[in-house]
Amino acid sequence: MRKNNNSSKKPPYNGWKWFWLPFRLLWRAWFYISIFIAIILVFPFITIFSLKPEWYKYFFRFERIWAYVVTILTGFIPVVKNRHLIDRKKQYIITANHTSMMDIMMTLIAVPNTFLFIGKKELAKYPLFGYYYRRTNILVDRQSLSSKKNVYWKAAEKIAQGYSVCIYPEGGVPKESIELAPFKMGAFKLAVETSTDILPISFPRTKKQFPYSVFKGRPGVLTAIIHPPIEVSKLRHVEETELRDKTYQIILSGLQSKS
Repeated sequence: MRKNNNSSKKPPYNGWKWFWLPFRLLWRAWFYISIFIAIILVFPFITIFSLKPEWYKYFFRFERIWAYVVTILTGFIPVVKNRHLIDRKKQYIITANHTSMMDIMMTLIAVPNTFLFIGKKELAKYPLFGYYYRRTNILVDRQSLSSKKNVYWKAAEKIAQGYSVCIYPEGGVPKESIELAPFKMGAFKLAVETSTDILPISFPRTKKQFPYSVFKGRPGVLTAIIHPPIEVSKLRHVEETELRDKTYQIILSGLQSKS
């Protein structure tokens, strides 16, 4: 009779996890310091250009510089694939997966077209960052139906003024075990109503490299995959649910790639 040796096997050594823990905590602290440093570097410019809504296109240029500085100081190398697919003269509704704070920086780095974020109002509470975020983006209270309706019309107004908007359609940050949460309908209703093309983007590495868990992550390469825009403006008849499902599958395919 063959002896079963499974019970005698030792569990894998996990000491390295505890060894790296203080370094990861320091790295996380450095991330917030990097945000502050980057804001200080562009402070005079973003302060002036945030004063009037019509100056936002100039503010946006320095916002992108801010994103590059934060990303590089935090130890990441941003890589954007297929940026040539973006028509710089067009407006888009930008949609992407959202599982990391680095998604905001990578969206700014990936898309050169001037755009505003539609984001949760809680981010406006962050010191200094919150001041500029509140003044230059569209904030929504997800618990308020009237706030959601108001945001919809504000977004439509900005598109009419020539700006793109960015909506993370998962409607929040999903659990780490979920690859891509179901999409909310807001972005796709807006696309149909305003006849605005959708620009899908996948961030396949941000969750692994910089998750919301402070005990995980490491510096390295962050990738943004630009997918061919969905040309809603050229479609005579389009169902919002069909548009949502198509966008979901496109972004999911990017997450499942080996980029």
